[in-house]
Amino acid sequence: MNVDTISDFLADQRDQSPEDLQPLVLEFETLWERKLWHQLTNQLIEFFNNPGSAPQRLQFYKVFILKFADKINQLKLVDLALKAATQCRDNQERLTFMEAVVKKVDHEDSQDALVFATIAVARVKLDLVDLDGARKDLDRAERVLDGFDSVETIVHAAFYGANADYYQAKMDFGSYYRNALLYLACIDIKSLSAAERRYRAYDLSVAALVSTSIYNFGELLLHPILDALADREEDQWLRDLLFAFNRGDLAAYDVLVGHIESTPLLAKHSRQLREKIYLASLTEAVFRRPPHDRAMTFDTIAAETKVRPDEIEHLIMKALSLGLLRGTIDQVDEVAHINWVQPKVLDMKQIENMRQRLKDWDSSVYQLGNWIENAGQDVWAA
Repeated sequence: MNVDTISDFLADQRDQSPEDLQPLVLEFETLWERKLWHQLTNQLIEFFNNPGSAPQRLQFYKVFILKFADKINQLKLVDLALKAATQCRDNQERLTFMEAVVKKVDHEDSQDALVFATIAVARVKLDLVDLDGARKDLDRAERVLDGFDSVETIVHAAFYGANADYYQAKMDFGSYYRNALLYLACIDIKSLSAAERRYRAYDLSVAALVSTSIYNFGELLLHPILDALADREEDQWLRDLLFAFNRGDLAAYDVLVGHIESTPLLAKHSRQLREKIYLASLTEAVFRRPPHDRAMTFDTIAAETKVRPDEIEHLIMKALSLGLLRGTIDQVDEVAHINWVQPKVLDMKQIENMRQRLKDWDSSVYQLGNWIENAGQDVWAA
């Protein structure tokens, strides 16, 4: 394409652009003629980021940007291509478009851009419900990522976000939970819309509850994304449920059980959730006790967890096998000797209980000191 043709194209696009974007389009030709590729790329990104440019992005990419695509930052080229791809007619056209972008950036010195584009292809395949194809692309991207010493955060965010969507489609709640949290760690949460923050918080909470591998919600409970559930009265119950699980609060769980039954996915796992709250109640009962007083009879555990006496041994064995507790079981005397409990995030009530335990410990140390001083008399120096 010669200079005159480029000029004609840009002039035509300028006339089609919203008035506030016309100065940007006017500047494109100057920057292109002067071969100021870095400045031109940044101006194009500004143009593409403006919602008013949407109808023109695909044409700009195919007719203008591809003419100097090899001369600009390849990661930014993929970013521009992703924004242009939003204007494709359907997912099949979008897939063909992004596969061409992958070939365009498949060079030894642009592997980060290759990963970014490959992840985008995987996302389109997820939309097309080609889960096997998406998995292959994500695995390919991961192999390349593992070879990097460092990479732009935008690439990691794209990978974890796509991975989370894949595992959500596969109903692998534990893997979804971990990848969704990693995605949130790579972005500024404020950049998400209120609706997206809400559905992220909702999906993460449900995944944590129904997962068979997650029994400690501490990372989620401390995450600001959970505030999105507090903003809507109809979602507050889910946040309350998470905190009830964290402190093993059976009474609070029973109050919220109506919401569980009215939520299809939670209702489907209601039996598992009941076992999970019993385990949480058990670990909380152990946690509340001082380390020297963690030999608990089955009757004591039954009273604190509301589990039937004939199921106590199974409950303790489950907690031991999951790594929530460490210790031994005396089956003859029906006593559990616990020497370790998994750390957890504490709410204010739990912190107050720990404060009281520290005060009791301090008092017992003081009393022991007085006893030693009185019993030793002249043997002990004041």
